[in-house]
Parts: sequence; C-alpha cells; structure tokens
Amino acid sequence: MCPRTTPTDVPAPGLRERKKVKTRQAIRTAAYRLFAEQGYDATPIDQIAAEADVSPSTVFRYFPTKEDIVLTDEYDDDMAGVLRTRPMDEPALASVRHVMHEVLGRMLADPQAREELVRREELVRDVPAIRARAHESMSTTGRLLGGIIAERTGRPADDLEVRVFTTAVFGAIHETTMYWIEHHRSEDIIALLDRTLGLLRRGLDIPPT
Repeated sequence: MCPRTTPTDVPAPGLRERKKVKTRQAIRTAAYRLFAEQGYDATPIDQIAAEADVSPSTVFRYFPTKEDIVLTDEYDDDMAGVLRTRPMDEPALASVRHVMHEVLGRMLADPQAREELVRREELVRDVPAIRARAHESMSTTGRLLGGIIAERTGRPADDLEVRVFTTAVFGAIHETTMYWIEHHRSEDIIALLDRTLGLLRRGLDIPPT
C-alpha cells in the first residue's frame, strides 16, 4: 500500500468546537429560512440573529459579512482532511476526484446538507454580492488545498503549477455546479464532476459529438 500523508484516524472535535459548529449551523439555518421567505436583500442581520436566538455581534463573530453566511461551511477542513489521507504517489487530479466523491457524497446523503447546497448555489447564481464574494471564498479553499498538494509534490505553496492547477480545478468545479443548478439538478452532480475532471485530465481536449 502506498504511504499516506497522515493517519486516517482523525481525533473527534472537542466540545468547544462542536458548540461553534452548532451555533454556525443555527445561524445558517435561520438565514436560509428567512431568505426563502422574504428574499436575501430584504433580510437584515439583526433579523437573522433573532431567528437563530443569538446576538447580531455573535453572527458577525462567525460570519464577517452576510454573504459569508451563505458561503462558509465546515467542508473545507473536511476536504483537506480527506486529501491528506490519499496515497503520496497518487496523481493530484485523481486525489481531488476522490475528495469530491467522498465529501460531496456525504453532503448529498444528508437531506439538510443537500438542501443547503442547492440553496447556496442558487443564491450564488442569483445574488451579485454573493457571486462576487464566492470568488474570494473559492480562492481561500484553493489556497488551502493547494498548500496540501504542494506538500505532497515537494513544491513551494506559491509554485506556478500548483496555483494554475488549483485555479483550474476549482473554477471547473464552480462551473459544473452552476450547470447542475441551471439545468434544474436533472443530472447526477457527481457524474457531472467526473466529466469535468475527465476533461481536465485530457488537457481540455473536447471531442466532437
């Protein structure tokens, strides 16, 4: 068996971290409910705070902007953890595919997580402020996973190839998700991501239909 970067047995989060996750989730759940009822722009932070039974300052402590309520979740660390467990000699694109299958598969199996995914991507599509902020959020995720890929390949974190790789992969994932939403989720998103990563693996060579 090929060596892995870290053990697969990851310690469970402590009580304090579980409380933070619970609070973040309560704020997100309240926000999504209000956004669905009255629209994103018509929903102020203080109303979200009241719905979640927390103070407005608590909302801002967890989410610096209203857009971050939509865009921030617990899955970046989850993806990073899965990526670190992949065999060291596995091609980077194959590792990303495995991460997408494992993490997204868990999201889709959880009805609440799936619903939040759909609502988030619809808001990214429909709200310019969220769409603009999404690019920054995606860059943060790319830097996190790019740093792990750099470690695995013996490259510096700001290596050009690493930066191009992560930008291309996450840009492609974003477009695939938008395609899924725009086509009314009529196709299996994991199968769509496999098509997308296959296209990247072929060097963006598009065969004729």
